[in-house]
Amino acid sequence: MSIARLMRVLQFGDSLLPIGSFSFSNALESAVQQGLVRDAATLSEFVLTAVHRAAASDGIALLEAHRGAREPDLERIVQADWAVFNRKPGEEMRTMTVRMGKKLAELGTTAMQAPLLGHWLDRVRDGAAPGTHPVALGVLFAELGAPEEDPFAVHQYGAAMTTLSAALRLMRIDHRQVQRILHAVNETVSGDYAAVRQASLCDMASFTPMADILAAIHVRSHIRMFMN
Repeated sequence: MSIARLMRVLQFGDSLLPIGSFSFSNALESAVQQGLVRDAATLSEFVLTAVHRAAASDGIALLEAHRGAREPDLERIVQADWAVFNRKPGEEMRTMTVRMGKKLAELGTTAMQAPLLGHWLDRVRDGAAPGTHPVALGVLFAELGAPEEDPFAVHQYGAAMTTLSAALRLMRIDHRQVQRILHAVNETVSGDYAAVRQASLCDMASFTPMADILAAIHVRSHIRMFMN
């Protein structure tokens, strides 16, 4: 990996990237309220489940979008975009992915020359594509000339950090425990990529009914990241 390529991964994988990811918790708030996540051990299980779920669903669409962008094939990208959106059962999950996706595309087209990303963003603004975050990542990194492993790693890291950042606001847990959990998550990413790299959009699946229930009840949850 060149230094420039590594710097691009760090830039667009930064948890402080201004796309609003800090506003979402992957339903951790509901999990804390219901007592399902109560300490470092249960948080670790929750985060690992979220990351594996992300790989088997959004991760596949991300790879498809990256490959479509490398061709380039805008229709293939749009198809991957709808595949992500249509598999989000909860309103908040749909809101999260399209809000972050659009913000990332706007940021990417401002920060660099990314004509295909701009064409996809036009489709989003016209309502012809939803504008999901995994697809934005795939197209962005294709425009950077980076291999598909880079956006996949950034996506999986983001899935973990979105939840872990929320945990620091919601639970009695410190940064050292969070870093141990993150290290454990990082050890699984290569295996997750190997498991889905040959998958198609038809293979996208995430059988995690408890996570879907937690996301559904989050709308009426009384525990919030920003309690004030």
